Amino acid sequence: MTIKSSIRSLLYQTEKLNQRARFVSLPAPRGDWPILLGISFPKSGTHLLDQILLGFSNVAPFSKRLHSFYAEYEGESGHKRTPEQALAWLDSLQPRDVASAHLFARPDAIRRVCSPAFAPYFIFRDPRDVVVSHVFYVTDMEARHAHHDYYQSLPDFNARLNVSILGRPDAGIEFSNIADRFAPYLGWLDHDEVMAIHFEDLILDRASALSRIMEHFLARAPLTTTRQLILNSLETSINPKKSPTFRSGKTGEWKKHFTDEHKKIFKDVAGDLLVKLGYEKDGNW
Repeated sequence: MTIKSSIRSLLYQTEKLNQRARFVSLPAPRGDWPILLGISFPKSGTHLLDQILLGFSNVAPFSKRLHSFYAEYEGESGHKRTPEQALAWLDSLQPRDVASAHLFARPDAIRRVCSPAFAPYFIFRDPRDVVVSHVFYVTDMEARHAHHDYYQSLPDFNARLNVSILGRPDAGIEFSNIADRFAPYLGWLDHDEVMAIHFEDLILDRASALSRIMEHFLARAPLTTTRQLILNSLETSINPKKSPTFRSGKTGEWKKHFTDEHKKIFKDVAGDLLVKLGYEKDGNW
């Protein structure tokens, strides 16, 4: 462990102790306070969900900053991490931690996350908006990304969007088409212990979405605090300016960028993904 990471860990543990002292009169729920875990599909509102979950630190003894972030792929190299690394990361989390992850729904991970130790959430976004956001992110916002140089080498936005939809099967590092990229996450939708959140709901109907997030928490960790105070804490914790990858926070942006050709190739590779996720009733869009 480096000096910098040691200092960060010490600061984190000190803040957790301060939070515990601050809420010492608040009785812990049966089985102790849970770990708040925000699982997200990439480019689907990861930082927004992080901020919301950290809002619980205003009403209960949770950490005021993220314990850590885990991703199935290393950002700069694009190399895929092993299932054992994901489990080791999950096992490193402790009660009252708030953590964030692009985490596949593998059986062993599901068993851990769907246990009483966790209060988990899974946020995802219209995959058509995801691929558009991915183009902007890789091309303009993250110069260290494994695919940045390749995207920069492409002639225009349309060509980059094709790659974000179809993937790079010959790249030497794994980057599949949008349906195959989403497939390892679909299992989270099959478990009631994990609350599913459409990113769009946090933009278009935030009050209702925050209420559902709160109720999911309260089912695991009841509080005597009024619901309105809890909701206010979650709402005021949202600050898009503090998100390093926040671009527009809009929904339906794909309509501005998809050509008829993009629609065709997306339908060809995605199959019924949009129907499964509740974004379309059929393939006629």
